[in-house]
Amino acid sequence: MDFSTLIQILDSTLRLATPLLLACLAGLFSERSGIFDIGLEAKMLVAAFFSAAFAYSTGSVWIGLLAGIAASMVFALIHGVASITFRGNQLISGVALNFLASGMTVLVAQSWFQQGGRTPSLIGGARFEPITLPFADAVRDVPFLGPLYSDLLSGHSILVYVALLAVPATWWVLYRTRFGLRLRAVGENPAAVDTAGVSVIGLRFAAIGIAGLLCGIAGAYLATGLQAGFVKDMTAGRGYIALAALIFAKWRPWYALGACLLFGLLQALSLRTDVVDAIFPFKMPVQLLDSLPYILTVVILAGFVGKAIPPRAGGTPYVKER
Repeated sequence: MDFSTLIQILDSTLRLATPLLLACLAGLFSERSGIFDIGLEAKMLVAAFFSAAFAYSTGSVWIGLLAGIAASMVFALIHGVASITFRGNQLISGVALNFLASGMTVLVAQSWFQQGGRTPSLIGGARFEPITLPFADAVRDVPFLGPLYSDLLSGHSILVYVALLAVPATWWVLYRTRFGLRLRAVGENPAAVDTAGVSVIGLRFAAIGIAGLLCGIAGAYLATGLQAGFVKDMTAGRGYIALAALIFAKWRPWYALGACLLFGLLQALSLRTDVVDAIFPFKMPVQLLDSLPYILTVVILAGFVGKAIPPRAGGTPYVKER
């Protein structure tokens, strides 16, 4: 495998890891506050549909992005009301939202566009275009560093860079701000936070809102950046993979970046059978390559990556003592 092929694979890895990373960070905020969010898949799916639908209808990808974020935030609010306000089972609420999103998006897409549950293809201003970073063309011919900068780092849509910047931003918010300290505390001991006069419900709704925002960006990227429109169940289990990456990362932002890049690499390799055949002495079945990210998900959830301890108050509704 030559250097140019390696750059192409890493480029695909970065693109494919972007929605996983955004969803993983969304789950990080939610679960750090004590709210388990199985509904990451649902929020990404509705965001993908509404971003594609509005981008096609208006011709503006930015309006599509706002529509996707709004749809994701509505689903986040539903999950928050069910699990925080009414103290319902958080896992059941998330699974219910996943089923709702899967059926609703196809039904509404068929009603609006009559194309079998998908949106028309997006072109022009209805899609996020690649961005060429400064001096990318000038340094292209520089050995080693040139291709890394001009072919790997440059040429992605703006949402890829947003996802990468979200990692240090998440670290800073969680570990360098008062809000982050309280958010982590409410996931460990909500009673102590409540005793200090801080609203547990307010913090948890804030975390749910941030998760909705990030999932909205992830879904919009799927439909208007990675692909050119919405198709049925286009998230393809990415929400569950993001949860597995979150456990793999042990609820830490920088580790989440590495975990999502690993999953992205597996997805990228499944698209390059020629490279895989050159690595292994036997021919790998295409079906096995496609299933590698899901196999790794099962391995991680089965506990083969070491002990991962979630926030102690996770999944437990908080009842204020009187």
